[in-house]
Amino acid sequence: MDTVDPEVARHIVLVMLAIIPVIMAFAIAIVMVPCWFILKKAGFTPWLSLLCIVPSFGTLVLLYLLAFGEWKVVPAPQQAWGPPPPCPPPPAVPPQA
Repeated sequence: MDTVDPEVARHIVLVMLAIIPVIMAFAIAIVMVPCWFILKKAGFTPWLSLLCIVPSFGTLVLLYLLAFGEWKVVPAPQQAWGPPPPCPPPPAVPPQA
């Protein structure tokens, strides 16, 4: 049976310990940047997007805050439906004899 050299295993673990935080920071940034813009557009302080640093619980709290919080944004005016355009007049039909 082949055994893993302890020195190689230690190097693999050290590389993983260096790479995993970078991957996690990248994943958090992927979620945090859109949350920043959504919070800004909703009228909340964008600093609440820092809740995304806590991976599952913080993002869940942020989602509930957005869903049930009072948005401080004036709704866009609704486009009113106007009357339908007038129908074209029927073609003139010559009188039949």
